[in-house]
Amino acid sequence: MQTVNQIDPLRKAVTALRQDGKIALVPTMGALHEGHMTLVREAKKRAAHVVVSIFVNPRQFGAGEDLDAYPRPMERDQAMLQAEGVSLLWAPDPRTMYPAGYATNIAVSGVSDGLCGASRPGHFDGVATVVCKLFHQVLPDLALFGEKDWQQLSVIRRMARDLDLTRPYAADIIGVPTVREADGLAMSSRNAYLTAEERAAAATLPRAMQAAIARLVAGSTAASALASLQAELREAGFASVDYAELCDADSLASLAKLGDEPARLLVAARIGKARLIDNMAAAK
Repeated sequence: MQTVNQIDPLRKAVTALRQDGKIALVPTMGALHEGHMTLVREAKKRAAHVVVSIFVNPRQFGAGEDLDAYPRPMERDQAMLQAEGVSLLWAPDPRTMYPAGYATNIAVSGVSDGLCGASRPGHFDGVATVVCKLFHQVLPDLALFGEKDWQQLSVIRRMARDLDLTRPYAADIIGVPTVREADGLAMSSRNAYLTAEERAAAATLPRAMQAAIARLVAGSTAASALASLQAELREAGFASVDYAELCDADSLASLAKLGDEPARLLVAARIGKARLIDNMAAAK
């Protein structure tokens, strides 16, 4: 596995890899876990070579968020990627990604406005900007993202459509189902922030979401089902619930009840030092 940190070596490496066939990109912020490895393995099925990026993007962290504390175990991450047969690791530093005088920002309205966009102003501008840059830097034939952050996936797909990013184009932005721990909690680098007691309580999140979906399928209104979900989380020890919403799976518009259209239940809640997000499909 090659590791490159500058644009010119990246372009030379990608040009060489492309001679063998398709290139798949898996963008990450490092602190890799089994969820990331699932993306890598899926990418290997779909392309001749896999490029993984590791970049803790400062533009998607707001004031008071965990940018400085975000884990950066680079040697461990490199070993994991090497073991999975990744061809190239793209690991720029902030000065390479955002040179002096950098002044461009991408904002995707609509799908980025509510949910995490409401509680983390500017977050999805940072996501859209860095992913657009990664697409132009690597020029992948396809890119893979976890469905755990469904809103992020929606923002990236909308950006690709609107900006005519034909490499990759929207059909080749692959959403990979959320990887979960044995107790159902979605895998996340931020799970490492939890104490043993908090980690046990955190497993209430997926269970409460499944119970809410069952209520919706039985005919409950979203308001009633989500109120019960929030009460369960607070009783379990969650400090707060940033949001719990039933949304159209594509537009992320709020829904009052479950209908025939594809829907997602999306939740963000805080426990200890961690802000956990999750989402699940909801269908009759």
